[in-house]
Amino acid sequence: MSPSQPVGAPVREVQVLPFDPEWYRDAGAGHNRGVSFAPPEAQGPLRRERLRTARLYFVCDARPGGADPEPLLRAALGGGVDIVQLREKQLGRAEIERAADTFRRIADTYSALFIVNDDPDLARACDADGVHVGQDDASVEEARAVLGPQAIIGQSTHSEEQIAAADGRDIDYFAVGPVWETPTKPGRPAVGLELVSHAAEVATKPFFAIGGISPFNAAEVVTAGAQRLCVVRAIRDAPHPQVAAEALRRSFEVEGSRRGVAPGG
Repeated sequence: MSPSQPVGAPVREVQVLPFDPEWYRDAGAGHNRGVSFAPPEAQGPLRRERLRTARLYFVCDARPGGADPEPLLRAALGGGVDIVQLREKQLGRAEIERAADTFRRIADTYSALFIVNDDPDLARACDADGVHVGQDDASVEEARAVLGPQAIIGQSTHSEEQIAAADGRDIDYFAVGPVWETPTKPGRPAVGLELVSHAAEVATKPFFAIGGISPFNAAEVVTAGAQRLCVVRAIRDAPHPQVAAEALRRSFEVEGSRRGVAPGG
């Protein structure tokens, strides 16, 4: 009997509910998003501000090296990655969606953007912040129709003409590359640093340089005019992914301070 319970009072039964690990996991997975007081129409501006200040973008498989992506994502984001993209060409839809749950949860933990490659419908199903499409994938117009005005939409470009077209479309950013040839885009010729410099001169939207970039040559890309970098192997295949991400971030320091460029400006 409780010390505060009057003598003779009926004993109250306390119902103890069984522990449900599935509910606990699901309830906790989205806790960072669930506490947001921002109305739906504010999601777009918040996402675009994160994009504006972003410097480092990491594209990752659903199961990098056949493993759970969580440790790699945590290392990358802990090292300074601002955006993670789920790009998977081999696995089935169910496996990709399971990986997307992890990407979404870890991105929320680090206040990062989560982008899905190629597929606007998958991006919507996975509650991604947006989608990235190539020149031969779903059209920008289709992606915007599926995801709506609050989503982030990016597009790949490989020439001055494509940069001009992308800059006039309803997208939020574009990628320029591959700067150097890379096995992640077999058969795609390198565009060189010249196209990066051209984009820096003419673009009115944020752009990311991509393709063969590593901590050993990132400073060259920044010197050419890139204010944002996108990588795959430089982090994914690094023996210490967090160290690699930190090194890529440092490539902006000297050049950025010399030019007076604010992060994402």
